[in-house]
Amino acid sequence: MGIILMKKLKYKLELIRSMSYLAKNKKTIFIGQSVNYSGNAIFNTLSHISEKKKIELPVFEEVQLGLSTGLALNGFVPVSCFPRFDFLILAMNQLVNHLDKMRTLSNNSFKPRVIIRTSVGSKKPLNGGVQHTQDYTNIFKNILTEINVVSLKDTKDIFKEFKLALNRADSKSTLLIENGDYYNSK
Repeated sequence: MGIILMKKLKYKLELIRSMSYLAKNKKTIFIGQSVNYSGNAIFNTLSHISEKKKIELPVFEEVQLGLSTGLALNGFVPVSCFPRFDFLILAMNQLVNHLDKMRTLSNNSFKPRVIIRTSVGSKKPLNGGVQHTQDYTNIFKNILTEINVVSLKDTKDIFKEFKLALNRADSKSTLLIENGDYYNSK
C-alpha cells in the first residue's frame, strides 16, 4: 500500500514541478475549467501558479480549444486544461479540423503551439462512471496527424514530456494524457 501511495504522490509532484516550469515561460498561459478555482484534480497541480497566468473558463470545451488556438496564433503558448478525456471529445471539431490541420491549411505559415492537458478520470476511490473515465489515447493517436499525443503512464516521463512540449523545435502542439488514479493523493 505504501508503494502505491508514493507513486501517486510522486506523480502529482511531477505534474506540479512541470506546471511550475511551464509557468516560468513568459508566453505560457493556463486556460480551462478549474484552473483558477478548485473543482477538479488538475486544479491541485496549478494552485501555486499566479492568477495572472490563468484564465478560468466556463464549461464550453469547443470554444476553449478555439481560444487556445487563437492565443497560440498570437504568440502565446496556451496550456489548455480539460479535466477529463471524455470532455475533450466536445472540442473535436477545433482539435481535428483546425488545430491539427493549421499547418497544412496555411502551407506552414501558421504553426500554433498548444499544450493540451487532459486526464483519464479516476476510478478510485470513487468511479466516476463511463462518462468520466474513458481512455481515448489510441483513437486520438489515429486521428491526429500534426499533434503529438503522449500518454503519461510513467512518473519519470512527466517533466521531460511537458518540457519537450514547450520547447519542440518544430513548435507542434502536444496532447498530454494524465492518469487521474495517480494524482488524487494530497
